[in-house]
Amino acid sequence: MAISVQNSSETKTVQILVSQQFDYSVHQAFRDAYRNVSVPNSCFLVDLSKATYMDSSALGMILLLKEHAEKLGGKVVISKPNESVHKILTIANFDQFVTIER
Repeated sequence: MAISVQNSSETKTVQILVSQQFDYSVHQAFRDAYRNVSVPNSCFLVDLSKATYMDSSALGMILLLKEHAEKLGGKVVISKPNESVHKILTIANFDQFVTIER
């Protein structure tokens, strides 16, 4: 599966692991990963360490996740993007919207 999720109510963290391609084909699974989370101040960690590709629809999905997180007073952190995915995030100026941890 391209999307897997781990929730920790203890640390208020939702870890979303994206494997392979991060594109429109995973939009429903990505949305399902966070849409029922309503814990205030949650941190949504998007682990891209196994993502090999990302397109503009993935950027839109991250922005929708950011809106959801902000409604809860939380934040989005993008973790471990490979060089090509990081380049896409940088070109789109996503470092201005979310934290990117290499």
